[in-house]
Amino acid sequence: MKKTLYLMRHGQTLFNFRKKIQGACDSPLTEEGKKQAEIAGLYFKANEIKFDHAYSSTQERASDTLEIVTDFKMPYERLKGIKEWNFGLFEGESEDLNPPRESYSEFFVKYKGESGKQVEQRMTETLTEIMERENHETVLAVSHGGACYTFMLKHAPDFPFTGIPNCSIFKYEYENGKFTLIELVKHDFEREI
Repeated sequence: MKKTLYLMRHGQTLFNFRKKIQGACDSPLTEEGKKQAEIAGLYFKANEIKFDHAYSSTQERASDTLEIVTDFKMPYERLKGIKEWNFGLFEGESEDLNPPRESYSEFFVKYKGESGKQVEQRMTETLTEIMERENHETVLAVSHGGACYTFMLKHAPDFPFTGIPNCSIFKYEYENGKFTLIELVKHDFEREI
């Protein structure tokens, strides 16, 4: 039986706004980030998508986004397995210091961070475990840009990558232990709420 996972990136944070590398460290949602989460919530309402269960990473920016998306009405569980990539000594530094994408995966290990493979493995293990639970037909999981990217590379390597703006939503079908990416939803944040 097919199940549906909506894997979502959090709203804009202060570090996003200031163009700082943000992984294991945290910063709060900006007012723009809260508005983005409200618009993502409207997407789910307009499409009559109701969740059986919801999960967020243990980082505040993800749990705050989830609470806004669900109008503070849905209980959820916070999980370390879907937290953001740990960028080691680069945490809190300028995004200008990021390496080229082709060398990104292993770059941060020598600076006390994680590899892309480590992030992908914990994301896959955690999300698989969630989707194997009973009564988990339609699930929301709020995570992070780097973590969502490594998961996408593993489960949809041929999907055209065009960036993961804040509050992007990956819709995956899950069946027989396999995730299939159906679509990537990016919102128009210029519209009024």
